[in-house]
Amino acid sequence: MTIYIDLLIILNFIYDFLLLMTVSVTLKRNTKLKRLFLGSFFGAISTLIIFLPFNKYFLFILKILTSILMLIITYGYKNIQYFFNNIIYLYMTSVILAGFLYYLKLEFNNLSYLLILIFAPLILYLYVKEQKKLKEMINYYKIVTITLKNNRKLLLNGFIDSGNKLKDPITGKYIILINKNKLKGIYNIRSPIYVPINTVNKKSLLPCIGVKNIIIEKQIYTNYLLGLSDTFKGFESIDCLLNYHLLEE
Repeated sequence: MTIYIDLLIILNFIYDFLLLMTVSVTLKRNTKLKRLFLGSFFGAISTLIIFLPFNKYFLFILKILTSILMLIITYGYKNIQYFFNNIIYLYMTSVILAGFLYYLKLEFNNLSYLLILIFAPLILYLYVKEQKKLKEMINYYKIVTITLKNNRKLLLNGFIDSGNKLKDPITGKYIILINKNKLKGIYNIRSPIYVPINTVNKKSLLPCIGVKNIIIEKQIYTNYLLGLSDTFKGFESIDCLLNYHLLEE
């Protein structure tokens, strides 16, 4: 089989550039274009090692070292966590892109390499878009520790709900919603605070209780009430709806 080295280098340069660009966008590295080109060029030139008379194990080690140097050329080295994030996302992106391109090659036998590379940016764009969406959603999920007035604690899975902007007009405290059954056997509700709220069809009063504090990601909050709902049953392991004010804070 005839192998055109110049074409091999060009294709690998484009492939490596797309991978490095995807890592930059996903991890917000803000790398200069010149460094992206240098890293991609190094990665493309290094593909020539496949023609060296080494066994497959040594070639595998060389490829690993090549990817490490390619990342350092492109992003530099700040600390071990920074480096590992770069290399993990590089390999994740590479596996996803290679898998899609291999699938396209199998499905369309006559699909040229040029058309495959045209598909590649679209695949990576969709990947970055989904990654960003996933990160945004993850930021809304929180582990919540609520210390009640009797010193009993609730450990809950919380979700910041954009629709929960409830606030007690008298105390000025924000409200976190849970199902009142969560307090069974833990807290005796004697004299709740009734906060007026607007539901979809009518106005009503929501029973609330004061708490000692609420801890979310090591941050302690004291300006919150616990709203006791009959209708909120939780969803997807979510036990409480956090107030949207948390995002503003």
